Amino acid sequence: MRFSPTKSYLLSLPRTLPRLIRLVRRCLTLDIGARRLGVIESHGQAVRAVGILVDDADEAHRVSVENGAVSVLEPHVLNDDAKGGKMVMAEVNVVLRYVGKHGYKGPMLPNYEEVESLPLTYGLVRLDHAVGNVHKLAEAVNYISKFSGFHEFAEFTADDVGTTESGLNSMVLASNNEMILLPINEPTFGTKRKSQIQTYLEHNEGPGLQHLALICDDIFSTLREMRTRTHIGGFDFMPKPPPTYYKNLASRVGSILSDEQIKECDELGILVDKDDQGVLLQIFTKPLGDRPTIFIEIIQRVGCMEKEESTGREVQKGGCGGFGKGNFSELFKSIEEYEKTLDGTLKA
Repeated sequence: MRFSPTKSYLLSLPRTLPRLIRLVRRCLTLDIGARRLGVIESHGQAVRAVGILVDDADEAHRVSVENGAVSVLEPHVLNDDAKGGKMVMAEVNVVLRYVGKHGYKGPMLPNYEEVESLPLTYGLVRLDHAVGNVHKLAEAVNYISKFSGFHEFAEFTADDVGTTESGLNSMVLASNNEMILLPINEPTFGTKRKSQIQTYLEHNEGPGLQHLALICDDIFSTLREMRTRTHIGGFDFMPKPPPTYYKNLASRVGSILSDEQIKECDELGILVDKDDQGVLLQIFTKPLGDRPTIFIEIIQRVGCMEKEESTGREVQKGGCGGFGKGNFSELFKSIEEYEKTLDGTLKA
C-alpha cells in the first residue's frame, strides 16, 4: 500500500429520509466544481467524485500522481475556526477525492452547521462500495490499481453474472484493509440485447459511477421505513424477482435466515446471496434521474465478525457475503424489463 486509506464515506448520512434524498442528490449533482466542469450537462444526475478518508491527503495525492494518476485538484485546506481543526482535500482523475481530517470533528465539511431533525433513523450507516462502468475493464483496473495500490478482491465474467440477453465483466478493487471497495464493470457484446453497461455508457456520455451501495444494520426495518415514504420524495425500487426465487431461497440460506426473515425478503423484494464467509441482503432503486444511469443499492451484510487489533472491538470484514454474484441475473432481468418500459429511447 503506497498510502493509508482508512475508509470510504458519504458525508455523514442524515437521520431523515427527505434529508438523505436531498443530500444524496446534492452529492450527485452539486459536487465541488460540478457545474463549472460541465458534469451535469454531459452526464445528467451523476456522481463526480468518491471520497476516501486518508491519514494524509497531501501524501496520498503526491504518491498517486507519481504512479500515473492525473491531478484534478491540488491539495487545499478547509479551516473551521469555530469548531477547530481542519480538513485537507485533493483529487485525482477517476475521480477519487482524498480527505484528511486533521482534528476536524464537525458535521459534513468545515463551516457546515448542525441542524435539528426529527428523532427518526432509517439505519443507513455508510457507503459500502461505489461501482463504476467503463469501456475497457483491464485498462481501468490496471490504471487505478497502479496509482492507488488497491488489489483485486473479486472477479466476475459474463458466464457468472449474465443472462441469455445481456451481460458484463466485472472486477472489484479493494484497499489493504478491504474497507474501500471499488467494483468496475465493462459491457459484453454479441448477446440478444445491448448490455446494460453499454446503455449506461451511452446515456452517461462516457464512463462513470453506476451506483452507490449504502449499508444498514437492519435492512427489513430500513426498507419498511423507506417504502412508506416513497410518495413524499423517496426512492422507487426495482421490481422484485418471481415467486420461484423465494421458494428456492430456504434451500440456499435457510440455515442463516429464519422462515420469517425469508418471508420478509419476499414481501420487500430483497435479494439474498452468500459466499463462504457471510450473507448479503440487497435491493436496488430505479435510476434516480431521467437517464438510465445512476441508482442506489441498499444492503446488509451478515457474518464475518473479527476483533480489531488496535481497539479490541468486534468489526465486520469488508465485502462480507460478496457482491451478489448469485443475484446478478435477477438484477439484469429487472433492468431489462425496466428498459422495455421506457418511452422508446432504448432499443435492443
